[in-house]
Amino acid sequence: MSETSQKAIRFTTQKAFASRLTLATLTGRPIRISAIRPSSPTNPGLAPHEISLLRLLEGVTNGSTIEISYTGTDLVYRPGLITGSAPGLGASGGVIRHEIAAACTRGVTYFLVPLCLLAPFSKAPMNILLTGPGVITSATSAGDISADTVRTAILPLFAKFGISNNIELRILRRSNPGPRGKGGAGEVQLVFGHQVRLPKTLHLLNCGRVKRIRGVAYCTGVPAANNARMIEAARGILNSMTADTYVFSDVSSAPYLPSKDKPSARAKTGIGFGLSLVAESSTGCLYSADLASPPSGGIPPEDIGQQCAHQLLESVAAGGAVSLVAAPTVLTLMAMSSEDVGRVQIGKDVVNTEQVIGLGRDMKTLGLSGWGFREATDAQNDIVVSVVGRGVGNIGRKIT
Repeated sequence: MSETSQKAIRFTTQKAFASRLTLATLTGRPIRISAIRPSSPTNPGLAPHEISLLRLLEGVTNGSTIEISYTGTDLVYRPGLITGSAPGLGASGGVIRHEIAAACTRGVTYFLVPLCLLAPFSKAPMNILLTGPGVITSATSAGDISADTVRTAILPLFAKFGISNNIELRILRRSNPGPRGKGGAGEVQLVFGHQVRLPKTLHLLNCGRVKRIRGVAYCTGVPAANNARMIEAARGILNSMTADTYVFSDVSSAPYLPSKDKPSARAKTGIGFGLSLVAESSTGCLYSADLASPPSGGIPPEDIGQQCAHQLLESVAAGGAVSLVAAPTVLTLMAMSSEDVGRVQIGKDVVNTEQVIGLGRDMKTLGLSGWGFREATDAQNDIVVSVVGRGVGNIGRKIT
C-alpha cells in the first residue's frame, strides 16, 4: 500500500500507539514514532504489549517493514497490504495464531479493536486466534474493555456501515488479570469474513430512548455466587431505568500455567470476576460499561455491580448516539467510507476527551479529512460531527 520513497510522518511518545499504527495501516502512510518512554530508568522503549501488536500487524499484512532502534525508543513502521488470513501468508488452515507473552498487562481488546478496524479492508477474510499466557479477556485497570463489550457494543456498529455478514467473536477461555496485573492465559478467536470496497456513509442523528439493558457477569476460578451478587446489585439500580434488564451469568474454571517454582506442577491464574453491561436505545444506539475485580482483590461483588451500573448510567447521560468506547471506531470508519459527508451526533463530554481530540489530530496528520462541528438541534449537550470520507477503502479488493 505504501512505497519506500514516502517520507515517514513523525509522531512522539507512546500515546495512542495502537490507534496511530491502525490509521497508518489503513491509509498506507509510513510513520515514525520517537521518544517512546525515553526517561524510564528500568523499562525504556517499547512495552511487551506494543511489540506484540507490531508482530500481529506484521502477520495480517504483506510487505510491512518495522525498524526499531537499539534502545527501543524509536520506531519506523511502513505498512503493507492488508491480507488477513490469505493462504500462503502466515495462516495455517485459514487461521492466524498469535501468542501473547505472559508479561502483557493490557487486555485482549487492545489487539481486537485494531483488528476489527482492519478486517473490513482486508484482501481475504480474517480469522485470528489470540492465545498464550498473556491473554486477558476481562476489563483491566489500564482502561481496556472486556471482550464481551467488543462483542456486544462494538461489532454491532459495523452493521450501520453495511458490514454485518460472517462476523463473530468467540471467547474460548475466559481469564482475568493474573498476579501484578500480568497475563491471564485466556483464548479468543475473531472471525471477520465480510470485506467491502467502501463502507456506507453513516447518518446517525437520532439517539432515541433506552429500551433494554443486557449484560454478562463472568467469573473465573471463584464461586458462581459472585455473579449472582453482582447481578442483584446492578439490577437494584437499573430496574428503575427499564424493566427489560437481563444479565447472563458465565462461570468458568481458571486457566492453568506451569509453576515457576516447580516446572512439573501447574498453578491457577486469571482468577477474578467482572461485569459487562450494554444499554440499547429505540434507534439502535449502544452504551456500555465495564468493570472487573483488581488482581489484588479486596472488592466485594456488590461494589463491582453497583459501580458498573453507575458507569452505564453515566455513559447514557453523556448523550449522543455513540458512547466514548465506540466513538473512535465509528469516526475511523466514517473517514474511510465513500467520498460523501457522514454525520453522527456525539455528546460534548465525549468529544472533549483527550482520546477523541487526539484521534482527530492524528487523522488530519495522516491525510484524512478534518471534522466539522455544529450544535445539535434536539439536545443541548450534543454536537453533530461531520466527516468527509476519504474514498480509498479496500485497496486489496480493488485490485482483485
